[in-house]
Amino acid sequence: MVVKNAKWTTFNELAGTIKSVDPVKVSSGAVVSVFNIAHNKHRLIAHFHFDKQRVFVLRIMTHKEYEKDRWKEEL
Repeated sequence: MVVKNAKWTTFNELAGTIKSVDPVKVSSGAVVSVFNIAHNKHRLIAHFHFDKQRVFVLRIMTHKEYEKDRWKEEL
């Protein structure tokens, strides 16, 4: 419910609410948000459109898959 009820307008506001998020620039030039989930066992990659109040989940992967960095070239 945190995301559903949020009215974030910037990444800094998002990070102020959810501490386990980092911005990562991918090959398309977009900046996505990477969340550590399940006690750092998994990663959730999302793209926030703060101006439209929309979030798109792009990937959910294990930490091992995340570390290979292939996902950065695909996004």
